[in-house]
Amino acid sequence: MTWGFYGRGAELDELASILRRRRWFFARITGRRRIGKTTLIQQALELADRERVLYVQIPDSAPAGVLSALADAMDTFGLDRQRFVPPTSLRAMAQTVGDLARAGHIVALDEFQYFSRKHLHPFTSHLQAVVDALSAQADEVPGGLFVLGSIHTELVALLEDRTAPLYNRTTDHIELGHLDVASVRTILERHAEPTPERLLFLWNLFEGVPKFYRDCYEQGVIAADRSALLSAMFFRSSSPLRSEAESWFLGELRGRYDVVLKFIARHPGCSHGDLKAHVRQVSPAAEDQLGAYLNALMDRYGLVERRLPIFARPKARRGRYYLRDNFLRAWLGCVASPVSAINFRPESILVEQADAGLQEAEGFGLERLVGRLYEERSRKAVGDFPLTRRIDGYWDRADTEIDLVALNDEERVIRFGTCKRAAAKLVADLPNFDAHVERFLDAHPDLRSWTVERVAIAPTLDGGARRAITAADVIPQSLDDLVAGLPA
Repeated sequence: MTWGFYGRGAELDELASILRRRRWFFARITGRRRIGKTTLIQQALELADRERVLYVQIPDSAPAGVLSALADAMDTFGLDRQRFVPPTSLRAMAQTVGDLARAGHIVALDEFQYFSRKHLHPFTSHLQAVVDALSAQADEVPGGLFVLGSIHTELVALLEDRTAPLYNRTTDHIELGHLDVASVRTILERHAEPTPERLLFLWNLFEGVPKFYRDCYEQGVIAADRSALLSAMFFRSSSPLRSEAESWFLGELRGRYDVVLKFIARHPGCSHGDLKAHVRQVSPAAEDQLGAYLNALMDRYGLVERRLPIFARPKARRGRYYLRDNFLRAWLGCVASPVSAINFRPESILVEQADAGLQEAEGFGLERLVGRLYEERSRKAVGDFPLTRRIDGYWDRADTEIDLVALNDEERVIRFGTCKRAAAKLVADLPNFDAHVERFLDAHPDLRSWTVERVAIAPTLDGGARRAITAADVIPQSLDDLVAGLPA
């Protein structure tokens, strides 16, 4: 089966609606690199029957490099050189955008956040004048402008900061996240065996980044076993993802945060104290900068998140740190080191080493996947547990650890979940799970009057495991149970 376009139904309809207006628009689309921003625009253009397009990927370079990229794009998209002369300054570039919009073209400027660089920033002032003129005659301007960005805070600052020239000029905004789990499962149903183990393996590695699944498809390994897929995607000279993280994540950071990122990747859920001790040991000079590093990774780049146990106050000191992106976590935690040794050790040994690390990481990956599925099921009104707030975990100083806590405040139901990759370990740990739940309820006695439910979750559960779990007055759930009935 040929590759298709998966998910994104709501976003596609929204974009097509913008394009069908056939009047001036200035739309912002944000999302991580490789998430499918450009592909979404291409699909919407076809759906809205818009053919005049100019797409430019803005390089992180001097103005001459940006102008050269624009000139190349104008040639690639076949623009009439006599009518649209390649600009020789940032001011002329802004005027070119306006001229193209008036002529009915859709202009897309990707990696727009680079205009926050000091040497490129004057473009935003020039563009402000053009945008204001186009907005004043919006009904007479059949074209529009998309600005795309992968560093969320920098792009938002260019467009929403009150002191920015382009403040309050955008007409539309789309935040593009990962494909939902139902769409990932649809990909597997069409191109592989959608077993729970494969879903967990690929989701833990790629989450909902459509480009990575398509890369697997084009390499012919989306249905292959784990070792074959890892070899093809990471360990060969032609592997499409061999330099992905360096090119699209870490290159942007220029090595400034490697120590922090690697530790969090290899120790998901680490505390500030854990991080501080590690930095003190391996890079003492950076210890004083740890707070600034974490703030930049959380607020500027959106790569790290600090999570608190459910019901904790925002300023509580029990926060734990995680990488937001599954691919970056898998790369830094499990894959990068074996790949770096490919010239010195047999590929089979290195692939086995990477896979062993990924299997261990799938324990935490399963918790994230289950939490995502609970939220997705609630959002789509599927299943038996409508959430009234984000699903979270719980931990305290008494060594209480609960993987998932789900709340339905309206019906006063609280559900506790434990997740294990192996069904046998899940069953064996049920007495401990029950003890953790009781300690939680002791700490929150007001919740004892609620309906309390316990669920035990593994990728696959056979009949024996289900009977043992049910006998312990716990609800058994497999990944197949949780994806059942989800519309893509």
